Amino acid sequence: MTIDAVYRAEFGRAVASAAALTGDIGLAEDAVQEAFADAVRTWPERGWPANPGAWITTAARHRALDRLRRESARAEKEYGAALLHAPVEEAEVSPVTDDQLRMIFTCCHPALSPPSQVALTLRLVCGLRTAEIARLFLQPEHTVAQRLSRAKAKIRQAGIPLRVPPPHLLPDRVPMVLACVYLMFTEGYAATRGPAAVRDELCDEAIRLGRLVCGLLPDETEARALLALMLLQDSRRTQRRSGEEELIPLEDQDRAGWDHAAIAAGLSCLDSASDGAGPYLAQARIAAAHAKARSWTETNWQAVLSGYDELLGYIESPVVRVNRAVAVGFAHGFATGLAALDEVAADPRLADTHLVSATRADLLRRSGRPREAAEHYRAALTMVGNDQTRRFLARRLAEVEAQY
Repeated sequence: MTIDAVYRAEFGRAVASAAALTGDIGLAEDAVQEAFADAVRTWPERGWPANPGAWITTAARHRALDRLRRESARAEKEYGAALLHAPVEEAEVSPVTDDQLRMIFTCCHPALSPPSQVALTLRLVCGLRTAEIARLFLQPEHTVAQRLSRAKAKIRQAGIPLRVPPPHLLPDRVPMVLACVYLMFTEGYAATRGPAAVRDELCDEAIRLGRLVCGLLPDETEARALLALMLLQDSRRTQRRSGEEELIPLEDQDRAGWDHAAIAAGLSCLDSASDGAGPYLAQARIAAAHAKARSWTETNWQAVLSGYDELLGYIESPVVRVNRAVAVGFAHGFATGLAALDEVAADPRLADTHLVSATRADLLRRSGRPREAAEHYRAALTMVGNDQTRRFLARRLAEVEAQY
């Protein structure tokens, strides 16, 4: 394990813990950054602690308290002193005591714009770096950096509390909370950057938070649909990588090794949400079509395509349209899938990603056009950010190059 791996696994938990102690998100983030700086300086020389995550969290809490004590010693700085000596009020108003769930609800405060809510959650809860968030947003890094800075300043200036709001205020935040939980899972299931294509700790944390949200909002069908979606996708997690940590595509996975208990739980959640409507229900139906298929060839591609068409009624996303093009290819022929891909390929939001090139290469490969496929695999390799995905695309390139 490296310090970078600890950062990815523990940053969000440490920030949530320090923020719960101090009530100041900016201070908590700074304290965690300082704790990691201490780790970089001391661990190589003194040896790694038995529990790196606990070390970081403890160090960050101490750093945050030290900062508050210094600030409270100054006559003009009363805020830190009030935090040190005032009673913690959130226990009286929060239905749950989970630090990270409270952090998500705080990040999703309606005073912040939706893009700011998502970016702040990805930064403070998931521990993504600004460059990684920018890649997910399909935006320049400086734009995202400014958004994060403004959002944290607004939380501080408006005195937005770190808590799950009382029941009558929940409806305003639920949609963005669900979106942020799913983004956490998505980043875990298919990491944007880094050495690993799958970040297990984010997948596990997102599902745990999804269960908490379902308990908090038992009548919210989209919360159950989201949990169903995550469980169904997560059922394949262990089969997405080989023993050598290489990516295994869905069609080559050992379905006997899927987590069938998770599939059953996901299908049960889906059934309980089926009288609702929304984007997570549409995506859960797509995931269910894959989970129910006993083999790749038995996949109900028309059901998958119908799910994407339903999803586009809720979300106008170029990524969804790219995935839909793949479903069109399997349902109606790869030439038709390539035509569907052409309809979204020029979207500027996809310009700096490998998604279109990799998808086009795969559809061309399946169409028996290896030379053209190789051209697009090469283009995808120049843009991909994840190491495991890069190696997978390189293997595919070698396969098609061997055919001509």
